Amino acid sequence: MKSHRSFFSNAKVALFFAAGLAAQAQSGDMSYLDNGKIRIGVDLSLGGVITYLSAEAGENIINSADLGRQIQQSYYSGPRPYGEAAPAWKNWPWNPIGTGDYYHNRAKVIARSNNGKVLYTKSIPMQWALNNVPCECTFESWIELEGNVAKVRARLNNNRPDHTQYKAYDQELPAVYTNGTHYHLVTYDGEEPFTGAPIREVKTVGPPAWNNWVATENWAALLNDAGQGLGVFHPDVFQLKGGFAGKPGAGGPKDGPTGYISPIRQEILDYNIQYAYEYRLIVGDLTQIREYVYAHRPVALPDYHFQNNRLHWIYADASDAGYPIKGMLRVRLDGKAPRVIGPPGFWKAADVRKLYVRAAFRTDSKQATLRWSAPGKPFSAERAVVFPVVNDGKLRTYVVDLSQASEWRGWITGLRLDPVAEGSAQASVDIQFISYRDAKK
Repeated sequence: MKSHRSFFSNAKVALFFAAGLAAQAQSGDMSYLDNGKIRIGVDLSLGGVITYLSAEAGENIINSADLGRQIQQSYYSGPRPYGEAAPAWKNWPWNPIGTGDYYHNRAKVIARSNNGKVLYTKSIPMQWALNNVPCECTFESWIELEGNVAKVRARLNNNRPDHTQYKAYDQELPAVYTNGTHYHLVTYDGEEPFTGAPIREVKTVGPPAWNNWVATENWAALLNDAGQGLGVFHPDVFQLKGGFAGKPGAGGPKDGPTGYISPIRQEILDYNIQYAYEYRLIVGDLTQIREYVYAHRPVALPDYHFQNNRLHWIYADASDAGYPIKGMLRVRLDGKAPRVIGPPGFWKAADVRKLYVRAAFRTDSKQATLRWSAPGKPFSAERAVVFPVVNDGKLRTYVVDLSQASEWRGWITGLRLDPVAEGSAQASVDIQFISYRDAKK
């Protein structure tokens, strides 16, 4: 049920929900890990994606009613539209997914191993909206078990002939679908994270419709009426999407009703990128899920050192030198209003009184602006500090004092650097780090 993109209309979602069940994914050559507490399995005839997950002696939680479900990698980039898409998906972008395509052509596993501790697969995914078009890329996945938790590492290896640097798109990290019995979608999205504050049950509005929220503890779960189910924990992602489609309370892996959770983050996916991430699948009740999350609480303070990675920063009216990143971001400021935008975060302003920006500016301005967002408050002129810069192309560490800014208070949800008010063909900036600590000390 490939129906979760924010740029996809609910009318088309409903169309596919009704029609997509005609070609259900059949069980194939399975490979399992089992540690006596949980059991997880991938289907080697379906690109090696996760189609089975259960507690000890329990039933399978994962829904596989069509090729857009399961637990799988799914990525997005330009151009949009991409290729000769199916009529119902005519405005769809580049979108390889792990299982197969809308026309029911399956992804192909090209390497696999399972030593009883690590389950590995490598596959050639399919372009979702096209008819039998393999991606010019590969997916890799490594799965390990630890108690009632499956630890999963995923990687996209791109090899596109189109070398265009497209804008950032939302990425599903990963896409997770459960059976209709698991329809209670719960999360924590308040302003007292990691304190045991009450969770919230997310209500869906008419099937199928997905909700978006800021998960300040980085997790969500789909539970059954007995309070058992699956938690999805991505330690450094705060934007989540999820919901339920169909009649809640009943249905197995091949039936239509399904719950959905996906950690979402915008990323630039270069033609040659190796993009990797990790997540956790926690099987159990709400207490077990939250206890694991608390025990693995991420460090949330802003500390971005761009040695070989963008660290999830993206651009508006700007672009960079591309992947691989070599020591710093090398950003072209040739758009009308160039902006360098950090990933969503969640930290207390009181814990960060200064930010250190190590950068080399080549613009026609003697100042740059650091902006920030807060819960329910986007980037703005009020949430900003202007600081002087030297435009000689040499790396310098600039200290941005936030302690006197009246709007630097409460919770902070993200950073943005405006290197110059107006770009030009010659303007650029190299950024080595943006951090709450001075790495040169």
